[in-house]
Amino acid sequence: MLKFNNDFSKENIGQEILFKGWVSRVRDLGGLLFIDLRDRSGIIQVVVKPENPFYELAETLRSEYVIEVVGKIIERENKNLKIKNGDIEVELDSLKLLNKAEDLPFDLNNTTALEDTRLKYRYLDIRREEIKNNLILRHKVTSIIRNYLNSLEFLEIETPILTKSTPEGARDYLVPSRVQKGEFYALPQSPQLFKQLLMVGGIERYYQIAKCFRDEDLRADRQPEFTQLDMELSFITEKDIMDVTEGLFKQLFKELLKVDVTDSFDKITYHQAIDLYGSDKPDLRFGMIIKDLKEVFEDTKFELFKVKNETFNCLVIEENISRKKQDELTEFVNRYGLEKLYFLKYETGQFTGSLVKNLDEKELSLLEEKLILTKDATIIIAKDSYKIVKKALGALRLKLGKEFDLIEKGFKPLWVVNFPLLEYDEDAKRYVACHHPFTSPLQTNIEYLDKPEECLAKAYDFVINGYEVGGGSIRISDSELQEKMFKTLGFRKKETEEKFGFLIEAFKYGVPPHGGIAFGLERIVMIFAGTENIRDVIAFPKTASATCLMTDAPNKVSDEQLKELKISIKS
Repeated sequence: MLKFNNDFSKENIGQEILFKGWVSRVRDLGGLLFIDLRDRSGIIQVVVKPENPFYELAETLRSEYVIEVVGKIIERENKNLKIKNGDIEVELDSLKLLNKAEDLPFDLNNTTALEDTRLKYRYLDIRREEIKNNLILRHKVTSIIRNYLNSLEFLEIETPILTKSTPEGARDYLVPSRVQKGEFYALPQSPQLFKQLLMVGGIERYYQIAKCFRDEDLRADRQPEFTQLDMELSFITEKDIMDVTEGLFKQLFKELLKVDVTDSFDKITYHQAIDLYGSDKPDLRFGMIIKDLKEVFEDTKFELFKVKNETFNCLVIEENISRKKQDELTEFVNRYGLEKLYFLKYETGQFTGSLVKNLDEKELSLLEEKLILTKDATIIIAKDSYKIVKKALGALRLKLGKEFDLIEKGFKPLWVVNFPLLEYDEDAKRYVACHHPFTSPLQTNIEYLDKPEECLAKAYDFVINGYEVGGGSIRISDSELQEKMFKTLGFRKKETEEKFGFLIEAFKYGVPPHGGIAFGLERIVMIFAGTENIRDVIAFPKTASATCLMTDAPNKVSDEQLKELKISIKS
């Protein structure tokens, strides 16, 4: 089999070798032609002298022509230490043109092309180092995952792509059945029900690198079709699942980044995460926690700061925030429903700003003590409902962290635990499962199913650098508790049978205690690649409007196809 360019080194000097690949560029240096020949591994330089019988053919070569070269490896005079084999080159003996290429729609070496252009010609975009290296990284990640889980005696098992529609939080992608007229399959949002059935089947340790589909609003870290590392285990606790996860990610850090992580990952509760960081997936690479000011101003005479039933919080940043910047930050939090921000400055041990005259010495002293102020800083204050204040300050914290370069390099893995089991859906006017209907409540919280707002779940999220990388739970394995859960969610018995009858039936025949976790593979690769765009780590991604610019999917189909499916399109 043909070797890659980077397989050769000074040890191969004097050998006659066959190379194939793309012309990256051709340089004419006073009669000598230098061809940068590129394959997946990188570039090797080919030198062509004027007396070479293939010189005229070499002169006709252009970028992205596909060629075959036979030549002798020699030591390079002007070495290029930026590339792996920069101390050798190939002295051309024969040259064959395999295929020509038209002028490319964008420059592969220094592209400033719009993302839409690159997506339209994605097969060319993949030739770029950035995208190619991301796909190689993705391959390495999946290889490490498989090797690690196989070593723990997990079984990799595939589950169906064509399944039935069940309520799982997002809209299903539906596939009409030609055989069963008027009926539809759904593409799986996750393998959730099947992996639980595998536990009933006695598999005990299952994993799958599974394709999943959700018809939801998209953003930089979402796609309509995505890949999930899915795991389920029997006879385990939350700690067992966390231990497996931590072992896996320590292996990824070690093999991909050459970093040995020995400590256990940090763990906080869902309510701590919201209170301190305004997010259930906080980025811990910098501080700036949200602080409560209610006690400081509970007896204030200043009307704007009088505490009623509102949440009264602040952020402290050791920066001088200008008036113009204050207006920009206020406009930013408006998007999260927060109408107003208040600013106090602390300079050389004194509070300054237009608000200071409204506050007495006791309040200022308490504020200084509460915030542990030792350096010049700006205090950014918010006052509104709990949800609005936390959401707005959480988003503002991240914005300030990025803009003022407060975020440290590296990775901060974190477990967020004890999520609410249920949340109230204002549109549906009923409680819905925060995770899914099979999530077990904490053992001490089972009686709270009658008080849904107080009930916590045996659910956990795995977070890295502000991204929710994975999430899972211990499942309900008690049929009476499951029935009570369905009742709390407002499911009628008939509806439950229609949606989940096959799972309920299976649970009659000896179900083991079990639980699992699922990770977004693209998010894992995205974080390790250092990009914030999930499309950068997918070979052929969709746009934000869920279209493929390269293939023009989705597309219209013929009337004959629709007729066969007994489907008509309304205008």
